[in-house]
Amino acid sequence: MKQDAILTALGEITRIVSETLELREVFRRVAKASAKVLPLNTMAIIHIESDRTLRLYSHTQSDLAEPPRSISLEDFSPSIRPSLDSVHRVSNLAAIMDPSFFVDRELLARGSRALLTAPLRQGDQTNGFVSIDSVHSGAFTLDHERVLLSIADLLSLALEHERLWNLDLARRRRLDAIDALLPILANVLDVRDIFNQVSAVVTRVLPHDLLVLASISPDEKRVNLDAYSGTPIKGMPSSLPLERDKRFPVGQEYDLIGDVRLTRDVKSADNRITKALGVRSILRIPIYLKEVPESTLNFLSKTPGQYTEEDVPVARRVADHVSLALSHRRLAEEERRVALLEQRVESLTKELQTTLGIKRVVGRSKKWRAALAEVAKVAPTETTVLLTGESGTGKEVLARMIHRGSPRFKGPFVAINCAALPETLLESELFGHEKGAFTGATNARPGCIEQAAGGVLFLDEVGEMSPAVQAKLLRVIEQREFTRVGGSRQLMADVRLITATNRDLKVSLARGEFRGDLYYRLRVFEITAPPLRERKDDIFPLSEAFLEEIGGTVGRPSAGISNQAQDALAAYPWPGNVRELRNVLERATILCDGGLITLEHLPSEVSHREPAAQGQGLPHPMDGVNLKQGERDRLTRALEQADGNHSQAARLLGITRPALYRKLQKHGLT
Repeated sequence: MKQDAILTALGEITRIVSETLELREVFRRVAKASAKVLPLNTMAIIHIESDRTLRLYSHTQSDLAEPPRSISLEDFSPSIRPSLDSVHRVSNLAAIMDPSFFVDRELLARGSRALLTAPLRQGDQTNGFVSIDSVHSGAFTLDHERVLLSIADLLSLALEHERLWNLDLARRRRLDAIDALLPILANVLDVRDIFNQVSAVVTRVLPHDLLVLASISPDEKRVNLDAYSGTPIKGMPSSLPLERDKRFPVGQEYDLIGDVRLTRDVKSADNRITKALGVRSILRIPIYLKEVPESTLNFLSKTPGQYTEEDVPVARRVADHVSLALSHRRLAEEERRVALLEQRVESLTKELQTTLGIKRVVGRSKKWRAALAEVAKVAPTETTVLLTGESGTGKEVLARMIHRGSPRFKGPFVAINCAALPETLLESELFGHEKGAFTGATNARPGCIEQAAGGVLFLDEVGEMSPAVQAKLLRVIEQREFTRVGGSRQLMADVRLITATNRDLKVSLARGEFRGDLYYRLRVFEITAPPLRERKDDIFPLSEAFLEEIGGTVGRPSAGISNQAQDALAAYPWPGNVRELRNVLERATILCDGGLITLEHLPSEVSHREPAAQGQGLPHPMDGVNLKQGERDRLTRALEQADGNHSQAARLLGITRPALYRKLQKHGLT
C-alpha cells in the first residue's frame, strides 16, 4: 500500500469528521474516502446505542445511502460476530456463514467473500464497529487492518462528538421545558401553594416519585419539611432532627445517592421515612438565599440509580426557579414585617406624646427611624438594653418607649441619674437603706430597685458609677437579688434594666474604670441615639413640636420661626443636641413675646451674629464686680445647659467632678 495515499485518505477523513455532526453524512463520506485505500465493496458502521441496541449504517461507494437499521449482536453468526476488543478478519466467508442469521444472509446476498471488522473505542469503552467486506476471498491483509484501525479511531471521534451534541441538545430541551415553571411561579408568593403543579412540570424531564422542599430551622437543630408533592402522607412529620452529615457544606452543588439502602445509616430518622416510602435514589440540590444553603430541593425516586450527574443541571434550574419564588416570599414577608414595625413605632410615639407629653420622639431622618425600629424590636422582650449616644440625644425618651412597648408597661418607670449623685448617696438611692445604716438614716427607705418592681429601672449615665456600686449592680443582674445599705436580708429584684451613657464604655473598660463583666451584661442589646447634627431633617419638625409644648408653659406662644432663623438652626452643629435645641427655643419664645422668632432672638453662636464688643455691657471692675456671684452664675448656667448632669457640667466648665462638688457646696447649690 502506498503510504502517501493512506495519509491523504486519513487526512480527508479527519476533515470530514471535524466538519459535521450528522452521522449519516459523516459515514457516507468516510466510506467514499476509505475506498481509495481499501479494497472494499461495502462499508458498514455499527453504533451501539444507549439502550445497548445496534444501529447499522451501511454504505457503498456510491452517493446513495441506505437508512440506518436496528440490529443486535445476535444477528451475526458466532463465526463472524465482531470482537469488542480487537480486529476480526475473515478471508473466506462462504465457508463459515450461516444463512439463518440476518447479517450472514445480507452478506451472502451481496456476494461478499471477505470481511474485516475493527472496534470503535472511546477510552476503555467500545461504542461500535466499522466493517468492510469484499467480493474477493482473501482481499484483506495485515496492512488493511492497520489502516482500518486508524479509520476506526477517527470514526470514534465522530461518534463522541455526536454523543456530546445530542447530550447537550437534550439538556437544553430539558432546561427549556423547566422554564415553563416561570409563569406558574410568577403568579404566587408562596411556592408551597402550587407545589404539585411544580412537580407535574418537572417530572416530564426529571422523573421522581416525590418532590420535597426542606429548610433548616432558625436554631439550626432541625430540618423543616416545607412542602412535598402528591397527596398528604399519613404520619409524615413536619420536621426532623438535623444530623451533622446531612448538612450541605458551603460550595457543594449537589448530593446524589444511587441507593439509600446501600449508602445511608438505617437508624437515621430520614432514612426510616425514605424506607417506609420505598425511596431508593435521591438527588438533593441546595438553595442559597444568603450565601449559605438554607433550603434543599429533594428529588426522590423508588428506582435505584435513577439519577446521574447529567440530571444535576436540570435539577439546578428547577432549584433556581424555586429559589426565586422563595426570595419573593421573603421580600413580601419583610415588607409586612417592616410595615408592622412602622405601625408599632407610630403607636408607641403617639402613646408617649399623649400620655406623657413627650415631643422628642418626633423625627423622620433615617438614623432616628432606625433607632426607633430597634426600640420596637426589643421592647416586647425582657432583654437588658444599653442606650448610647451624646448627652441630650433623647436616650431617656427611647427608654420610655421601650417601657411603654414592653409587657411591663403597667408597672412603674423609675429613672435615676448616676452622675448626679455622690457614690454613697447613689448606693442608697439605688438599693435603699435600713434604719441607722448611716448618720441621718432615721427610717428604712426602699431604693429605686424596689420602687421599680414590676416595671423598668432606667440608669442614666451608668458609666459614672463607682466600682463598688458596679459590683452590686452586677449581682442584681446575675442573681436578681440585692441587699439594702446596712441590711442583711436578701431582696428579689423584679425589674427590667435599661441603662444609658454618653461615654465610650470601651475606653473606660481599657482604663479599668468600668467592669468588663458588667459591661457585657449591660450591652446585650445596644441602641445608639444619633446626635442632632446627623438628624438635620428632624430639626424643623422637632422645633415645631417644642414650640407647641413651650407655648403652653410660657403663656404666650410664638408666631413661628422666620426663614433666616430656620436656616441658622439647620446650620448649627448642636453640641447639646435635642436638649440644647429645646432650651434655645424656650429662650427665643420668651424673647419674641408672641411674635415671630428671628435671628436676634437666637443665641449668637446659633445665629452667627457678631458677639458684643469685649467688656460691653459689663460693669467696670472699679464699679464693683462681684466675682463670687460671677462664679455662681457660671455654675448655674453650666448645670442648666447640662440639664443637671454633674459630669457634663464639669466638662463644660473644664474642671473635675470633685472640684465641681466643692464649688457647688461653696455656693450652696447642692
